[in-house]
Amino acid sequence: SGSHEAAAKDVSFRVEDGDFMVLLGPSGCGKSTILRMIAGLESITSGILRIDGKAMNHVPAKDRDIAMVFQSYALYPHMKVRDNLAFGLKRRGFAREEIKRKVNQVAEILGLTPFLNRKPHALSGGQRQRVALGRAIVRDPKVFLFDEPLSNLDAALRVSTRNELVSLHHRLGATMIYVTHDQVEAMTMGTRICIINLGRVVQIGPPMEVYRKPINTFVASFLGSPPMNLLKTKLEKAREGQRFLQLGTKSISLPERWFPSAMEIPREVIFGIRPEDIFLPGSAPSYAIPAEVEMEVTAVETLGAETVLILKPDDLEQKVTARVGRDVRTHRGERIKLIFDLSSAQLFNPDTTEVIVER
Repeated sequence: SGSHEAAAKDVSFRVEDGDFMVLLGPSGCGKSTILRMIAGLESITSGILRIDGKAMNHVPAKDRDIAMVFQSYALYPHMKVRDNLAFGLKRRGFAREEIKRKVNQVAEILGLTPFLNRKPHALSGGQRQRVALGRAIVRDPKVFLFDEPLSNLDAALRVSTRNELVSLHHRLGATMIYVTHDQVEAMTMGTRICIINLGRVVQIGPPMEVYRKPINTFVASFLGSPPMNLLKTKLEKAREGQRFLQLGTKSISLPERWFPSAMEIPREVIFGIRPEDIFLPGSAPSYAIPAEVEMEVTAVETLGAETVLILKPDDLEQKVTARVGRDVRTHRGERIKLIFDLSSAQLFNPDTTEVIVER
C-alpha cells in the first residue's frame, strides 16, 4: 500500500516461562502483527526476538518450536480428527506408537476421544476449534500463540472453551501468548495483560492491577464493562486544609492521597470512577471514602444479576454509569442520591491523558 506506517512501533516486552500473556487492544492496533512476528510469519524490521534466550529473527517459522492457533480452524477436511491431530507429528518423523500415545492423550484432555474417527464436517464449531487446539498441543512447543481463537464461537461455548484453555495452561505449564480485543477474555485468562494501542505497548501488568490502576484514560476506558466513567471537572482552591473537586454543581472534598501532588495537578482534571464503585446510600463498603452526589436517572438497564443506571449529574455534559444491586427500584426521570467511593477513584491529566499519580 502507499502508506508505510509501521503496524508495531518500538514494541518491547518480556514473556516469562509459563506465562499466559494476553495482548489486548482495539481492532487494527497491531496485536496480530506482533504475534505474526513472533511466529515468523512477518519480518522484523528492527529489534531482536529471543525465545529461550536465542535470537530468532532469521530462524524460519517452522524451526521456531512454536504452535499457532488461528481464528479459522484450517483443518484438513478429508482427514479424520485422529489424522488431523497426528499430521504434524508424522511430518516430523515420530514413531507410530509415540504418535498414537500423544494423540490419545491430547484427545482425552480436550474431550475429543469420541470424535477421533469423524471428519471435520461432522463436528460442531467448538469441537473443530478444540481439534485446532489439539493439533498445537500435541507438538508440545516452547510457545503457544493464539490469534483470537474463540471469536467464531457462540457466547456459551466461548465461556467454556475459555475455561478449558485456562485449565490447560495450568496443566501444561506452557508459555502462551494470546491476542484478543475482548477485555473479558483478557481479564479472565491472562496472568498478565499487555495493552496495545496504535502499535505501541501502553501498559503491562496482572489483570487486576491494570484494571485498578490504569496508566491513562485509554486503558481506563478500554478495560471494564461498562468502562470507567471519565468526567471533565475542575479543581477548586484549597480551603481549611482541604481540596475540593467541582463535579457539576457539587463540591467534593478530595482524599488526602492527592494533596501533595495537587500542587502540580492542573486546574482542569478528568475524574475517573468505575461503575461498580458507585453505590446506593447505605450499601457502600466500610472502607469507602464516600462522596454523596445527586443525579437524574436517564436510563435503567435491568440485567438480572445487577442493574445498570445511566445518570446525569447537574451541569455536566457527560453521563455517569453505575452498577448497583438488582433490588434497586427507580425509573427514568427520578432524581436519586448515590455514593461515589473516592478511595477507588482516579484523576487524569486532560492534556496528556495520563493518570495523576498519588503520593
